[in-house]
Amino acid sequence: MEALLAAVPKAELHLHLEGAIEPETVVELAARHGQAVAREVVAARYAFRDFRGFLEAFKWVTSYLRAPADYALQVERLADQLIRQNVVYAEVTLSVGVMLRREQDVEANFAAIRQAAAQAGIRGLRLQWVFDATRQFGAAAAMEVAHLAARMKDDGVVAFGMGGDELSLPAAEFRGAYEFAAGQGLRRLVHAGEIGPPETVREAVEVLGAERIGHGIAVIRHERTMDFLASRQIPLEICPTSNLRTGALARQLGLSEALPTDHPLRQLFAHGLGVTLSTDDPAMFHTDLLSEYVLSLDLGLDAAELVRIAEMGFEFAFLPTQEKQAFLQSLRAKTKAPRLI
Repeated sequence: MEALLAAVPKAELHLHLEGAIEPETVVELAARHGQAVAREVVAARYAFRDFRGFLEAFKWVTSYLRAPADYALQVERLADQLIRQNVVYAEVTLSVGVMLRREQDVEANFAAIRQAAAQAGIRGLRLQWVFDATRQFGAAAAMEVAHLAARMKDDGVVAFGMGGDELSLPAAEFRGAYEFAAGQGLRRLVHAGEIGPPETVREAVEVLGAERIGHGIAVIRHERTMDFLASRQIPLEICPTSNLRTGALARQLGLSEALPTDHPLRQLFAHGLGVTLSTDDPAMFHTDLLSEYVLSLDLGLDAAELVRIAEMGFEFAFLPTQEKQAFLQSLRAKTKAPRLI
Protein backbone atom coordinates (compact mmCIF):
# COMPACT_ATOMS: atom_id res chain seq x y z
CA MET A 1 0.00 0.00 0.00
CA GLU A 2 2.84 2.42 0.78
CA ALA A 3 4.23 2.00 -2.73
CA LEU A 4 0.81 2.72 -4.19
CA LEU A 5 0.38 5.83 -2.06
CA ALA A 6 3.85 6.94 -3.09
CA ALA A 7 2.79 6.80 -6.73
CA VAL A 8 -0.12 9.21 -6.20
CA PRO A 9 0.69 12.83 -7.23
CA LYS A 10 0.26 14.88 -4.08
CA ALA A 11 -0.15 18.47 -2.95
CA GLU A 12 1.04 19.87 0.36
CA LEU A 13 -0.63 23.02 1.64
CA HIS A 14 0.73 23.43 5.18
CA LEU A 15 4.51 23.33 5.09
CA HIS A 16 6.98 25.71 6.71
CA LEU A 17 10.25 26.13 4.84
CA GLU A 18 12.16 26.68 8.06
CA GLY A 19 10.65 23.67 9.81
CA ALA A 20 11.85 21.44 6.99
CA ILE A 21 15.56 22.06 7.66
CA GLU A 22 17.13 18.64 8.13
CA PRO A 23 19.90 18.25 10.74
CA GLU A 24 22.59 17.90 8.07
CA THR A 25 21.51 21.21 6.55
CA VAL A 26 21.56 22.92 9.96
CA VAL A 27 25.16 21.74 10.38
CA GLU A 28 26.03 23.10 6.92
CA LEU A 29 24.31 26.44 7.48
CA ALA A 30 26.00 26.92 10.84
CA ALA A 31 29.40 26.20 9.28
CA ARG A 32 28.74 28.88 6.64
CA HIS A 33 28.52 31.38 9.48
CA GLY A 34 31.56 30.19 11.40
CA GLN A 35 29.82 27.98 13.93
CA ALA A 36 30.40 24.30 14.57
CA VAL A 37 27.10 22.59 15.39
CA ALA A 38 27.09 18.81 15.78
CA ARG A 39 24.27 16.76 14.35
CA GLU A 40 23.60 15.48 17.87
CA VAL A 41 22.97 19.05 19.02
CA VAL A 42 20.33 19.47 16.31
CA ALA A 43 18.73 16.15 17.26
CA ALA A 44 18.53 17.29 20.89
CA ARG A 45 16.92 20.59 19.85
CA TYR A 46 14.40 18.64 17.75
CA ALA A 47 13.48 16.40 20.70
CA PHE A 48 11.01 18.87 22.28
CA ARG A 49 8.00 17.51 24.14
CA ASP A 50 5.45 20.33 24.02
CA PHE A 51 4.32 23.33 22.00
CA ARG A 52 6.49 25.79 23.90
CA GLY A 53 9.52 23.59 23.27
CA PHE A 54 8.63 23.48 19.58
CA LEU A 55 8.47 27.28 19.37
CA GLU A 56 11.90 27.53 21.02
CA ALA A 57 13.36 24.96 18.62
CA PHE A 58 11.85 26.79 15.64
CA LYS A 59 13.34 30.07 16.88
CA TRP A 60 16.75 28.38 17.22
CA VAL A 61 16.84 26.72 13.82
CA THR A 62 15.73 29.84 11.96
CA SER A 63 18.71 31.68 13.45
CA TYR A 64 20.91 29.89 10.90
CA LEU A 65 19.01 31.35 7.95
CA ARG A 66 20.87 34.64 7.70
CA ALA A 67 21.45 35.36 4.01
CA PRO A 68 19.62 34.89 0.70
CA ALA A 69 21.91 31.99 -0.22
CA ASP A 70 20.86 30.18 2.97
CA TYR A 71 17.22 30.36 1.96
CA ALA A 72 18.04 29.22 -1.57
CA LEU A 73 19.91 26.19 -0.21
CA GLN A 74 16.94 25.21 1.94
CA VAL A 75 14.53 25.53 -0.99
CA GLU A 76 16.78 23.21 -2.99
CA ARG A 77 16.86 20.67 -0.17
CA LEU A 78 13.11 20.88 0.36
CA ALA A 79 12.47 20.41 -3.35
CA ASP A 80 14.58 17.24 -3.30
CA GLN A 81 12.50 15.90 -0.40
CA LEU A 82 9.17 16.69 -2.03
CA ILE A 83 10.05 15.36 -5.47
CA ARG A 84 11.13 12.04 -3.92
CA GLN A 85 7.60 11.69 -2.49
CA ASN A 86 5.85 12.60 -5.75
CA VAL A 87 4.66 15.92 -4.37
CA VAL A 88 3.92 17.94 -7.49
CA TYR A 89 2.51 21.09 -5.89
CA ALA A 90 3.17 22.84 -2.58
CA GLU A 91 2.25 26.10 -0.92
CA VAL A 92 5.23 26.80 1.29
CA THR A 93 5.01 29.13 4.26
CA LEU A 94 7.83 31.62 4.78
CA SER A 95 8.27 33.15 8.23
CA VAL A 96 8.54 36.70 6.96
CA GLY A 97 7.68 38.02 10.41
CA VAL A 98 10.85 36.36 11.70
CA MET A 99 12.92 37.73 8.80
CA LEU A 100 11.78 41.24 9.67
CA ARG A 101 12.41 40.67 13.37
CA ARG A 102 15.99 39.78 12.47
CA GLU A 103 16.24 42.84 10.20
CA GLN A 104 16.81 40.79 7.06
CA ASP A 105 16.21 41.98 3.51
CA VAL A 106 12.99 40.13 2.71
CA GLU A 107 13.03 41.04 -0.97
CA ALA A 108 16.60 39.75 -1.40
CA ASN A 109 15.73 36.55 0.45
CA PHE A 110 12.66 36.02 -1.68
CA ALA A 111 14.55 36.66 -4.93
CA ALA A 112 16.92 33.82 -4.00
CA ILE A 113 13.99 31.62 -3.00
CA ARG A 114 12.29 32.25 -6.34
CA GLN A 115 15.40 31.38 -8.28
CA ALA A 116 15.72 28.05 -6.47
CA ALA A 117 11.99 27.42 -6.95
CA ALA A 118 12.36 27.95 -10.69
CA GLN A 119 14.85 25.10 -10.79
CA ALA A 120 12.39 22.92 -8.87
CA GLY A 121 9.77 23.81 -11.47
CA ILE A 122 11.96 22.41 -14.22
CA ARG A 123 11.95 19.13 -12.26
CA GLY A 124 8.14 19.05 -12.07
CA LEU A 125 7.47 20.66 -8.68
CA ARG A 126 5.19 23.72 -8.69
CA LEU A 127 5.81 25.97 -5.68
CA GLN A 128 3.84 28.95 -4.41
CA TRP A 129 4.38 30.95 -1.26
CA VAL A 130 2.57 32.08 1.88
CA PHE A 131 4.00 35.12 3.70
CA ASP A 132 3.46 34.41 7.37
CA ALA A 133 3.20 36.86 10.26
CA THR A 134 4.03 35.77 13.81
CA ARG A 135 1.04 36.40 16.04
CA GLN A 136 2.92 37.28 19.22
CA PHE A 137 4.88 39.98 17.35
CA GLY A 138 1.71 42.08 17.18
CA ALA A 139 -0.58 43.81 14.70
CA ALA A 140 1.89 46.39 13.33
CA ALA A 141 4.40 43.67 12.46
CA ALA A 142 1.64 41.63 10.80
CA MET A 143 0.64 44.61 8.68
CA GLU A 144 4.24 44.97 7.50
CA VAL A 145 4.21 41.33 6.38
CA ALA A 146 0.90 41.86 4.59
CA HIS A 147 2.36 44.83 2.68
CA LEU A 148 5.36 42.79 1.60
CA ALA A 149 3.10 39.94 0.48
CA ALA A 150 1.07 42.35 -1.64
CA ARG A 151 4.21 43.82 -3.16
CA MET A 152 5.38 40.36 -4.25
CA LYS A 153 2.01 38.93 -5.24
CA ASP A 154 2.99 38.75 -8.90
CA ASP A 155 6.09 36.72 -8.02
CA GLY A 156 4.32 33.69 -6.58
CA VAL A 157 3.06 34.90 -3.19
CA VAL A 158 -0.53 33.67 -3.08
CA ALA A 159 -1.51 34.14 0.55
CA PHE A 160 -1.03 36.01 3.80
CA GLY A 161 -1.07 33.85 6.91
CA MET A 162 -0.43 34.00 10.62
CA GLY A 163 1.22 31.40 12.84
CA GLY A 164 2.99 31.52 16.17
CA ASP A 165 1.30 31.44 19.56
CA GLU A 166 -2.42 31.58 18.82
CA LEU A 167 -3.21 32.33 22.49
CA SER A 168 -0.99 35.42 22.63
CA LEU A 169 -3.29 38.07 21.11
CA PRO A 170 -6.96 38.14 20.05
CA ALA A 171 -7.91 37.79 16.41
CA ALA A 172 -9.57 41.20 16.31
CA GLU A 173 -6.19 42.93 16.62
CA PHE A 174 -5.24 41.60 13.18
CA ARG A 175 -8.42 42.53 11.34
CA GLY A 176 -6.71 45.46 9.62
CA ALA A 177 -3.87 43.33 8.22
CA TYR A 178 -6.30 40.73 6.91
CA GLU A 179 -8.61 43.32 5.38
CA PHE A 180 -5.62 44.89 3.64
CA ALA A 181 -4.50 41.47 2.34
CA ALA A 182 -7.97 40.70 1.02
CA GLY A 183 -8.14 44.07 -0.70
CA GLN A 184 -4.86 43.29 -2.45
CA GLY A 185 -6.18 40.01 -3.82
CA LEU A 186 -4.25 37.76 -1.44
CA ARG A 187 -5.77 34.60 -0.02
CA ARG A 188 -6.01 34.35 3.77
CA LEU A 189 -4.81 31.66 6.18
CA VAL A 190 -4.77 31.39 9.96
CA HIS A 191 -3.31 28.86 12.38
CA ALA A 192 -6.18 28.29 14.80
CA GLY A 193 -7.56 25.54 16.99
CA GLU A 194 -4.17 23.88 17.28
CA ILE A 195 -3.73 24.57 20.97
CA GLY A 196 -6.56 27.09 21.29
CA PRO A 197 -10.26 26.34 21.86
CA PRO A 198 -12.85 25.80 19.09
CA GLU A 199 -13.94 29.44 19.16
CA THR A 200 -10.54 30.53 17.83
CA VAL A 201 -11.37 28.69 14.61
CA ARG A 202 -14.69 30.46 14.19
CA GLU A 203 -13.02 33.81 14.93
CA ALA A 204 -10.40 33.11 12.27
CA VAL A 205 -13.19 32.77 9.71
CA GLU A 206 -15.65 35.41 10.89
CA VAL A 207 -13.18 38.08 12.05
CA LEU A 208 -10.21 37.54 9.72
CA GLY A 209 -11.85 35.94 6.69
CA ALA A 210 -9.67 32.82 6.77
CA GLU A 211 -10.19 30.59 3.74
CA ARG A 212 -8.30 27.62 5.20
CA ILE A 213 -7.49 26.81 8.80
CA GLY A 214 -4.08 25.59 9.87
CA HIS A 215 -4.69 22.57 12.12
CA GLY A 216 -8.13 23.33 13.61
CA ILE A 217 -8.27 20.05 15.53
CA ALA A 218 -10.05 21.76 18.43
CA VAL A 219 -13.30 21.66 16.45
CA ILE A 220 -13.64 17.95 17.21
CA ARG A 221 -14.88 19.16 20.61
CA HIS A 222 -17.66 21.33 19.15
CA GLU A 223 -20.05 19.88 16.61
CA ARG A 224 -21.62 23.22 15.72
CA THR A 225 -18.23 24.59 14.71
CA MET A 226 -17.66 21.53 12.54
CA ASP A 227 -21.06 22.14 10.92
CA PHE A 228 -20.13 25.80 10.42
CA LEU A 229 -16.90 24.91 8.63
CA ALA A 230 -18.57 22.23 6.52
CA SER A 231 -21.32 24.62 5.41
CA ARG A 232 -18.78 27.32 4.50
CA GLN A 233 -16.45 24.79 2.82
CA ILE A 234 -13.53 26.00 4.95
CA PRO A 235 -11.01 23.15 5.02
CA LEU A 236 -8.65 22.14 7.80
CA GLU A 237 -4.97 21.64 7.01
CA ILE A 238 -4.39 18.54 9.13
CA CYS A 239 -0.88 17.61 10.30
CA PRO A 240 -1.24 14.48 12.47
CA THR A 241 2.38 13.91 13.51
CA SER A 242 2.79 17.60 14.32
CA ASN A 243 -0.27 17.48 16.58
CA LEU A 244 1.24 14.53 18.42
CA ARG A 245 4.78 15.92 18.75
CA THR A 246 3.75 19.37 20.00
CA GLY A 247 1.32 17.94 22.54
CA ALA A 248 -1.52 19.81 20.84
CA LEU A 249 -3.62 16.68 20.38
CA ALA A 250 -3.24 15.59 24.00
CA ARG A 251 -4.18 19.10 25.09
CA GLN A 252 -7.32 19.17 22.96
CA LEU A 253 -8.43 15.73 24.16
CA GLY A 254 -7.60 16.34 27.82
CA LEU A 255 -5.03 13.52 27.90
CA SER A 256 -1.64 13.39 29.59
CA GLU A 257 -0.27 11.84 26.40
CA ALA A 258 -1.99 11.10 23.09
CA LEU A 259 -1.46 8.10 20.84
CA PRO A 260 -1.47 8.32 17.04
CA THR A 261 -4.78 6.45 16.97
CA ASP A 262 -6.35 9.23 19.09
CA HIS A 263 -6.11 11.67 16.20
CA PRO A 264 -9.56 12.83 14.97
CA LEU A 265 -8.73 12.98 11.24
CA ARG A 266 -11.15 10.19 10.37
CA GLN A 267 -13.98 11.73 12.41
CA LEU A 268 -13.43 15.14 10.82
CA PHE A 269 -13.46 13.58 7.36
CA ALA A 270 -16.59 11.55 8.16
CA HIS A 271 -18.34 14.71 9.39
CA GLY A 272 -18.02 16.17 5.91
CA LEU A 273 -15.28 18.69 6.54
CA GLY A 274 -12.73 19.48 3.90
CA VAL A 275 -9.40 18.13 5.13
CA THR A 276 -5.93 18.06 3.61
CA LEU A 277 -2.85 16.21 4.82
CA SER A 278 0.40 18.02 5.53
CA THR A 279 3.58 17.77 7.56
CA ASP A 280 3.82 21.30 9.03
CA ASP A 281 7.53 21.13 9.99
CA PRO A 282 8.67 17.74 8.68
CA ALA A 283 12.31 17.78 9.77
CA MET A 284 11.42 18.90 13.27
CA PHE A 285 8.66 16.30 13.55
CA HIS A 286 10.63 13.48 11.90
CA THR A 287 8.04 12.88 9.21
CA ASP A 288 7.24 13.43 5.55
CA LEU A 289 4.03 13.61 3.55
CA LEU A 290 4.07 9.96 2.50
CA SER A 291 4.42 8.98 6.17
CA GLU A 292 1.35 11.07 7.00
CA TYR A 293 -0.65 9.16 4.38
CA VAL A 294 0.57 5.82 5.73
CA LEU A 295 -0.24 6.91 9.29
CA SER A 296 -3.76 7.81 8.14
CA LEU A 297 -4.34 4.16 7.24
CA ASP A 298 -3.75 3.36 10.93
CA LEU A 299 -6.28 6.05 11.84
CA GLY A 300 -8.99 4.04 10.07
CA LEU A 301 -9.09 5.69 6.66
CA ASP A 302 -9.10 3.36 3.70
CA ALA A 303 -7.31 3.81 0.38
CA ALA A 304 -10.32 5.33 -1.39
CA GLU A 305 -10.75 7.88 1.40
CA LEU A 306 -7.07 8.79 1.20
CA VAL A 307 -7.39 9.30 -2.54
CA ARG A 308 -10.28 11.67 -1.80
CA ILE A 309 -8.09 13.56 0.68
CA ALA A 310 -5.34 13.75 -1.93
CA GLU A 311 -7.88 15.24 -4.35
CA MET A 312 -8.85 17.85 -1.77
CA GLY A 313 -5.21 18.89 -1.56
CA PHE A 314 -5.57 20.19 -5.12
CA GLU A 315 -9.20 21.31 -4.84
CA PHE A 316 -8.43 23.61 -1.90
CA ALA A 317 -5.13 24.85 -3.33
CA PHE A 318 -4.84 28.53 -4.24
CA LEU A 319 -4.60 27.77 -7.94
CA PRO A 320 -6.58 28.74 -11.04
CA THR A 321 -9.31 26.24 -11.89
CA GLN A 322 -7.55 25.07 -15.04
CA GLU A 323 -4.38 24.16 -13.13
CA LYS A 324 -6.38 22.37 -10.44
CA GLN A 325 -8.11 20.30 -13.07
CA ALA A 326 -4.83 19.33 -14.70
CA PHE A 327 -3.42 18.12 -11.39
CA LEU A 328 -6.64 16.26 -10.57
CA GLN A 329 -6.69 14.53 -13.93
CA SER A 330 -3.14 13.32 -13.36
CA LEU A 331 -4.02 12.05 -9.89
CA ARG A 332 -7.15 10.25 -11.10
CA ALA A 333 -5.23 8.62 -13.92
CA LYS A 334 -2.85 7.16 -11.32
CA THR A 335 -5.64 5.91 -9.03
CA LYS A 336 -7.64 3.87 -11.53
CA ALA A 337 -5.78 0.73 -10.52
CA PRO A 338 -8.17 -1.56 -8.56
CA ARG A 339 -5.54 -2.22 -5.92
CA LEU A 340 -5.63 1.41 -4.86
CA ILE A 341 -9.33 2.19 -4.90
